[in-house]
Amino acid sequence: MAKRVGILTGGGDAPGLNAVIRGITYPLIQNNYEVLGFHLGWKGVLENDYETLTIKKVFDIHRAGGTILGSSRTNVYKRENGVAIVKKNYKKLNLDALIAVGGDDTLGVAYKLSTEGLNVIGVPKTIDNDVNATDYTFGFDTAINRVMEMMDWLHTTTKAHRRVMVVEVMGRTAGWITLHGGIAGGAHFILIPEEPFDVDELAGKIKKAYKQNGYAVIAVAEGADDPKLRAHILHSAEKDEFGHSQLWSGIGIGKVLAKELRDRTGLETRAVVLGHLQRGGSPSAFDRVLGTRFGVKAAQLVLKEKYGYMVSLSGASIKNVSLKEAASNVRHVTKERYTTAKIFFG
Repeated sequence: MAKRVGILTGGGDAPGLNAVIRGITYPLIQNNYEVLGFHLGWKGVLENDYETLTIKKVFDIHRAGGTILGSSRTNVYKRENGVAIVKKNYKKLNLDALIAVGGDDTLGVAYKLSTEGLNVIGVPKTIDNDVNATDYTFGFDTAINRVMEMMDWLHTTTKAHRRVMVVEVMGRTAGWITLHGGIAGGAHFILIPEEPFDVDELAGKIKKAYKQNGYAVIAVAEGADDPKLRAHILHSAEKDEFGHSQLWSGIGIGKVLAKELRDRTGLETRAVVLGHLQRGGSPSAFDRVLGTRFGVKAAQLVLKEKYGYMVSLSGASIKNVSLKEAASNVRHVTKERYTTAKIFFG
């Protein structure tokens, strides 16, 4: 009987997921493993909803965005008897290992299940680039290129109309997309969750920059914070199963900041929320290659029966770190990195 491995993709989608699936499937099938792809992340494992992956099914999927398996923000530990159900289905399907591809939430569940005795391997995925113990996650490069391109477009219209443009970028607790996308896209100011700002101070700097340049573009992460603005930001009361507020519902930081800056500066100010455009479309070359390398490394860990690890990019090398280390912290923007960006503010 062939050995069996399950794959799931959890959390928000990220360009490069299909490259990972392909990278896992090829070497395992070549070594006589059967590969099961669970639908909609942990939901598929709970509901025993899967398909058998073949070389034909994954042949050239690395070029496409999204994930052929689908994804969800299902939390096994928030479902009644969730852990027991996962263990039951794992045993029922005669799985030898389970590979979880996801961000800190998905990997947190993977780590807990590994302590429950299941053979689990993690692959870091998030456009936010905030997974601990890896230099970069796939999906991030594509996202910052999206931000850069759209900011390039916004520069032309903002300059033509002599306006101030506030561009809201994804990033609830970490500002990596805003920082890198903002630098590449020429944002005159960059606001991230790790560095609280003062809207009055910002308004003064924008007036000065506007006087010099005739327009201004501000990149702001959705989780950026000034205590004075909190009361004006309206988010949905809904939370996902990992306890995260739905920041995209209601009135976010981008619209609030634009209004406050307009009131303080008297300058015509507009807001653009980039939203899910940042995570859509085909992956960049970097993410196609990184996803492929991550997938192949995850398959190699299965073949070596090395469980309880997450694959990781360290410099130019793909290595493996413990799931415990990967799930222990969120990776934030460092002060040094932000200080580099601040040189060009104004």
